[in-house]
Amino acid sequence: MSGSGWTSTSMPYLAPRAAGTGDAWAEEAAGAGRRGTQRIVHAGEAAATAGVASLLGLPEGSPVVVRRRLIELDGEPTELTDTYYPVEIAAGTALAATAKIPGGAVTLLAALGHTGVRVVENVTARTPNTEERTQLRLDAGEPVLQLARTTYDATGRAIQADVMLMPSGRQQLQYEIRIG
Repeated sequence: MSGSGWTSTSMPYLAPRAAGTGDAWAEEAAGAGRRGTQRIVHAGEAAATAGVASLLGLPEGSPVVVRRRLIELDGEPTELTDTYYPVEIAAGTALAATAKIPGGAVTLLAALGHTGVRVVENVTARTPNTEERTQLRLDAGEPVLQLARTTYDATGRAIQADVMLMPSGRQQLQYEIRIG
């Protein structure tokens, strides 16, 4: 963790979890002596916006399944995360519902035969809109970091796209890259 907030790493969220384990966020926060929770505020089908369609390699307006979550650290909002799946993968599964998924969505995807082997992340900074500012309890003018992550399977198909918004003053992104 940084002195001003949370140090976020991607690795715990990319691999399926062992049976009987909880979600990666709660485990990561607990490992730092903190309490990480999440609330699924919406789940279901939607039409892909231009940005989502680009991440998933689909035509704009294509049906996708979205899970919208409010991520909290010690009871305070720390991230807004929208996760998108091609409808052929997620329709009719727990990914399209608001209940928590044992072991997390990546574990369920693997059980459905969709395992990620490559991830692309893009981080930008921007000004939040009014709704985002309210949900994250931000002061006027406080920017957010937006992390867009696309996970691909062994065939090169995008199986999941995440768009995460985090208060820039409360986050530090940390990347570890292994070569070879």
